[in-house]
Amino acid sequence: MDFWAEQAQRLHWDVRWSEVLDNSGAPYAKWFTGGRLNVARNCVDRHVEAGFGDQVAIHWVGEPGDTRDITYAQLRDEVCRAANALASLGVRAGDRVAIQLPMIPEAIVAMLACARLGAPHSVVFGGFSPSALRSRVDDAEAKVVITADGQYRRGKAVPVKAGVDEALAGSAVEKVVVVRRTGTPVSMGERDVWWHELVDPQPAAHTAEAFDSEHPLFILYTSGTTGKPKGILHTSGGYLTQVAYTHAAVFDHRPGEDVYWCTADIGWITGHSYIVYGPLANRATQVVYEGTPNTPHEGRHWEIVQRYGVSIYYTAPTLIRTFMKWGEDIPARYDLSSLRVLGSVGEPINPEAWRWYREHIGAGKAPIVDTWWQTETGAIMIAPSPGAAEFKPGSAQTPVPGISAVVVDDAGKEVAPGESGYLVLDRPWPSMLRGVWGDDARFRETYWSRFAGAYFAGDGARYDEDGDIWLLGRVDDVMNVSGHRISTAEVESALVSHPAVAEAAVVGAADPTTGQGIVAFVIPRGVAEVSVQELREHVAREIGPIAKPRQIMVVPELPKTRSGKIMRRLLRDVAENREIGDVTTLADSSVMAQISGRVVQ
Repeated sequence: MDFWAEQAQRLHWDVRWSEVLDNSGAPYAKWFTGGRLNVARNCVDRHVEAGFGDQVAIHWVGEPGDTRDITYAQLRDEVCRAANALASLGVRAGDRVAIQLPMIPEAIVAMLACARLGAPHSVVFGGFSPSALRSRVDDAEAKVVITADGQYRRGKAVPVKAGVDEALAGSAVEKVVVVRRTGTPVSMGERDVWWHELVDPQPAAHTAEAFDSEHPLFILYTSGTTGKPKGILHTSGGYLTQVAYTHAAVFDHRPGEDVYWCTADIGWITGHSYIVYGPLANRATQVVYEGTPNTPHEGRHWEIVQRYGVSIYYTAPTLIRTFMKWGEDIPARYDLSSLRVLGSVGEPINPEAWRWYREHIGAGKAPIVDTWWQTETGAIMIAPSPGAAEFKPGSAQTPVPGISAVVVDDAGKEVAPGESGYLVLDRPWPSMLRGVWGDDARFRETYWSRFAGAYFAGDGARYDEDGDIWLLGRVDDVMNVSGHRISTAEVESALVSHPAVAEAAVVGAADPTTGQGIVAFVIPRGVAEVSVQELREHVAREIGPIAKPRQIMVVPELPKTRSGKIMRRLLRDVAENREIGDVTTLADSSVMAQISGRVVQ
């Protein structure tokens, strides 16, 4: 507990805590009990008060090429205006505000304004359908929704407000605040108000109230493939302590020196923790980019790195594999010498992608911090130190200081080196979820029922001979082939290690003989000819004959959400010849028509 008490001191507390951890109500833990702070003040005001108001907080880059540099002083003024504006609409501490915005500065301002007022926000990813937005708004009982007229997507202005109108028809939402981004014509009803008309006239001064350490900060819904989404609740003091500490330690962040860029969307937990709260609490200067990585060209990210001198770059393996597919000649055109730390997040990274990332983006020398964590954990839990003596491509390696993570068998007993099992967290941590919004039974059943007294992450993992941890992906992504447990991540890594394969996704499909059969979907690298039989034999050599895919489909693209996550449930639909499920959250829904029209080999 002394360790976390020390980390909490990096924040400004209006009232110091009386106890670091109260776990008497387990699985509900309370951190820094009795302590009071304001999250927005910690992320903005205190830096201005300390004399850093002129430091750039955000280098914002719009997809069409428009840019804005926002200093901490300017950000403070905007957050104060937005807080005053929301208060004028009747938003009070405890009221919920839903936010569905593109990656524009107003999204960050809105989140911080809610935090300033003590009004928990529920950010809904911009790519979600009207029905997905409605279910989240209703579950959180949001009083106000903040959205935009439209957003830019692959060079085009796409409507947003119309979908929000559809979602909120007949709802109890009192006000809808609309940011003008694209100039897309919109219908403004009685409860609608323009952001600029509401916010701009407000005074740029607002007194931030200190809230209890356990005061709710946000609800973030996990988009399950079936059933009602789970509203993951995070609170203030413990969450901010851990995201600030991990952002500083895992990335070796140096305030005032580094230019940091996390490529996530704020609609996901990575955007909450490592674009908004962690970096701003640490007085980071960061890049925030609105658009897609290949608009207007495939070198857009590297152009931005070169322009702003980005030194820390944090992205997802799916995007790294996409860069691989486009070819190393593209990043080679740009000066990436400013990069000194690279990060990976979202899923286990294939060793081949790790090596490509280090060689072609990190000049063969930048450390790669492969991070494991979840919406529910709130912050990074497992990652190598950027100063590690040895990096292992594909391994997150060790829990960060202050975290206890172990790999156990079905009986909850820790496995031996070289063995696989289930990843559990057997001690509380500051940024842990504080429940599923409005559903205590689901919280207990989902996370705490499998192993007594421990949080089950839902992921498989193994120790290597050194005791380092290798993540194997979701347990439901572990296939059972003739009694052998085979990780989809392992088969995908084997496929991507073949020179003809740029990216791969693997699913288990029902098989009358083996229980499950391995079905792979692969994207060729460049114009390479792909021999399906050669790939099957390659996997057999890399892992073993039992892992040889039953079927391989060569496809032009994989079904991905806008955050880059592969929707494997849709690939299972194809593999098992079922009707294709809901595709509304895909970045490009036409991909499934291309895939399902192909012949499985």
